[in-house]
Amino acid sequence: MSWFESLVLGLVQGLTEFLPISSSAHLRLTAAFADWPDPGAAFTAITQIGTEAAVLIYFRRDIARIVSAWSRSLTDRRARRDHDAMTGWLVIVGSLPIGVLGLLLKDAIAGPFRDLRLIATTLVVMGVVLGVADRLAARDATGGRHRAVRTRKGLTELDVKDGLVFGFCQAMALVPGVSRSGATISGGLLIGYTREAAARYSFLLAVPAVLASGLFELKDAGDGHTAWGPTLFATLVAFVVGYAVIAWFMRFISSRSFMPFVIYRILLGLLLFALVGAGVLAPHAGELSG
Repeated sequence: MSWFESLVLGLVQGLTEFLPISSSAHLRLTAAFADWPDPGAAFTAITQIGTEAAVLIYFRRDIARIVSAWSRSLTDRRARRDHDAMTGWLVIVGSLPIGVLGLLLKDAIAGPFRDLRLIATTLVVMGVVLGVADRLAARDATGGRHRAVRTRKGLTELDVKDGLVFGFCQAMALVPGVSRSGATISGGLLIGYTREAAARYSFLLAVPAVLASGLFELKDAGDGHTAWGPTLFATLVAFVVGYAVIAWFMRFISSRSFMPFVIYRILLGLLLFALVGAGVLAPHAGELSG
């Protein structure tokens, strides 16, 4: 991997990790369109450490408060009633599905799941799901001629059942094209949470899963096939860009809908179907040279 490739891929990772459009799909597509080797699942997992470092810094006060309350709850039963302590436990519970499935499906994630036809399918299907979920949230917020405004849930109302729903939605992002934030936010909207609450919990839930995935890949990265200089450079670029994207995205969803992302996902998926169908791109473009 050249330094220019690592710069571009780092920018793509940082720009797309927190938006509901799938960073893993965009890394895969960037390599395919540019006729570069597929960066692979290991590169994706390691550069995601950079974007999760941005989450740790942006939400540092929330995370410090949650970790502190959770630590107290280990020895103090009364502390377990605290909302922040409960959030800490629910982040652990919600991380279990992706941890288990990530280990079971490791070979598929690195191979068959990176087929461009599958990525096109997940871009379109999850785009439709996000659109439906966003529409339901907007209807509850505005009501209508024959409907009253419905109050949606905040994170203070998160329980074990909802935590597991978020967790299984996050696990769907093991398939490139689904999008970690897109799946968890969609799940949150469908079970009645506000856009802000769903997005905030989505980011918090991603921290242990992504850091564990990146560290897991690091142990296999010393096989001599990893270009460490460019990979670390891409991780740094992803961190800087990712931090800026988080700040923008949290402001954006406070007053805007997800429909621009829905339209983008569907159009990109249909374009990808057309290119593969016309023979412009092979379903496994870039993989043989990767």
